[in-house]
Amino acid sequence: MPKMTFINPDGNRVEVDAPVGLSVMEIAHRNNIDLEGACEGSLACSTCHVIVDPEWYDVLEAASEDEEDMLDLAFGLTHTSRLGCQIKMTEELDGLTVSLPGATRNMMVDK
Repeated sequence: MPKMTFINPDGNRVEVDAPVGLSVMEIAHRNNIDLEGACEGSLACSTCHVIVDPEWYDVLEAASEDEEDMLDLAFGLTHTSRLGCQIKMTEELDGLTVSLPGATRNMMVDK
């Protein structure tokens, strides 16, 4: 089974099993990784924002226009930022490493 690594904001690395077909967000939730995902993967928020390790960024399928629009709302956006709900695990992504930003911006919360 493929593996992937989450790097927490404190620098702690957590390697987990990453079943093919699941999103990075779903993998995080199955492993109690603190990645929010307020819209449950419906591409309506940016709370599952992750920063993809540069060596893996170009291996991923390109972000859709809708994902790019949501990323514009993400806290701590970088040139390798993606939404975890949009990265589906494949055998080719075995070893994928993503960092969790220090905060999220949840636009879905009623003010």
